[in-house]
Amino acid sequence: MDAHQQRKLLGLIGLGVRGRGAVIGVERVRDAAKRGKLHLAIAASDASSNSLDKVVPLLQARGISVLVGPPGAVLGGAAGRETTAVVGIVDKGLAKGIRALNASEMPRAVKEEVV
Repeated sequence: MDAHQQRKLLGLIGLGVRGRGAVIGVERVRDAAKRGKLHLAIAASDASSNSLDKVVPLLQARGISVLVGPPGAVLGGAAGRETTAVVGIVDKGLAKGIRALNASEMPRAVKEEVV
């Protein structure tokens, strides 16, 4: 992913966090998924298998897409934290925008996939 594409993705994530359209962290993503509020999840490319094991099976069972995003420090920075393993998008319009960005601009290796 080039710097321009990454900035766009991180900008959308930051917008979502500021507008309460996103949740940060494994437990908050799990809670949003259980409540039926989650539309999309973005996992850090360097997230630990332990963190992914806590969230990915639930997301798969609920049919929620997971994108592989930038490393945890970069993803966390966009969300106002030092680092994070996963960010969940609870705003439907924001999720649609991130999916559109992913489909049209990101390289194939980062396209939407279920981890």
